[in-house]
Amino acid sequence: MEKLLNEFSLGLFVWQSLLFILLLLLLRKFAWKPILNAVNEREEGIKNALAEADKARQEMQNINADNERILKEARAERDTMLKEARDIKNSMIEEAKEEAKAQANKLVEQARTTIQNEKLAAITELKNQVAELSINIAEKVVKEELSNKDKQLKLVDQMLDEVKLN
Repeated sequence: MEKLLNEFSLGLFVWQSLLFILLLLLLRKFAWKPILNAVNEREEGIKNALAEADKARQEMQNINADNERILKEARAERDTMLKEARDIKNSMIEEAKEEAKAQANKLVEQARTTIQNEKLAAITELKNQVAELSINIAEKVVKEELSNKDKQLKLVDQMLDEVKLN
């Protein structure tokens, strides 16, 4: 170190200082400014990327919330549609049952009417046959009565035996 102090030259020191300052100015102008600008741009790019990422994350959350809301609405609509379909099905079944019941009642009533009409026709026919038989018996009785009373009774008994009512 002493050697350095002994060989110290003020002119050399000034030139070296001047060259050092000039080197610092040149580095500042041509190296540090572009490097600092690149670092600042990179920092801004990272900040922007983080902001975009936050924005995208927020949008994804909003989209997920919207999807959940839409899904809930779709499920509610589906449940409503299923309930309406069940109600329609039940009402259709109920209407079909009522219609079938009405038709069955109508058929039963028609059958009763038919039976009643046939019964009346059978009774009428039976009455006609009884009346005809009665007239025949009366006719024969009157003919026989004129001839013999014993024969008349025998004839009435015989005719009654011939006629069998079901």
